Amino acid sequence: MSEADVFVIGGGPAGLAAAIAARRLGFDVTVADSAKPPIDKACGEGIMPDGVAAARALGIHVEAAGAYPFAGIRFCEAGQAVEAAFPHGNGFGLRRTALHQLLVDRAAAAGVRMNWGTNIRDLQDIQARWIVGADGSNSAVRRWAGLDESIHQRRRFGFKREYRIAPWTHFMEVHWHDACQLFITPVGSAEICLVAVSSNPKLRLDDALPLFPEIADRLSSVHATMERGGISASRRLTRVTRGRVALIGDASGSVDAVTGDGLCLLFQQAGALAAAFSVGDLANYTAASGGVPN
Repeated sequence: MSEADVFVIGGGPAGLAAAIAARRLGFDVTVADSAKPPIDKACGEGIMPDGVAAARALGIHVEAAGAYPFAGIRFCEAGQAVEAAFPHGNGFGLRRTALHQLLVDRAAAAGVRMNWGTNIRDLQDIQARWIVGADGSNSAVRRWAGLDESIHQRRRFGFKREYRIAPWTHFMEVHWHDACQLFITPVGSAEICLVAVSSNPKLRLDDALPLFPEIADRLSSVHATMERGGISASRRLTRVTRGRVALIGDASGSVDAVTGDGLCLLFQQAGALAAAFSVGDLANYTAASGGVPN
């Protein structure tokens, strides 16, 4: 591997955000990923106002990728609903592929070297001062660095589709049922993202939608994208750094999808990690990530 100040393994949003943040402070950065962009993922495709602000702090403006605003969150159950607008700014819905391409373009413009279609098999041959593990919830970097131990872990399962229908509200909606929750996020003027999350790995969208008759009726004749599935994990690691290795994004732990905080946390992590690089000490990043010193 070519020499770099920072070598990022994983080119999803977390890895690209870390790369952008490090480049903004003048570091030489390389990103490697076995896949090629843009990469889709089963996620709610919503960014809360704090996440929008954290992205802007890195020079990333999601509006530039066509993000669609929503004013707050509405919770619905058994014919009842309660809603609240965000006190400061809008949230935004944005297709995961559009977000990924935005970050790829921003990283390229910042001068990040990107090695797509590249498999990293261990850490020994990487000639870099810092190595960032941004390779997701099943992180190989986390395993190689001996950071797999967790304090708490809980898993649920999510399945998503996008539907070609105009949003019927200015809010992101969360519909509750004993069996699951539905998350509905407007991601465009004529498109929504729908995700069903439950503790049952076999509860697919075609099984979940009949539990919500009003939503099922709205979407009964609407064109939908291919269903994608993924794990929504609530996991806290004992530590997120060791030696020259730091973890970010889902590799470093995660929060349940119901919180809506995933993207906000990774953008905030990226800024904290770059700041730690700038002082040559990962201790501050460890503290910001809620871990213990290495």
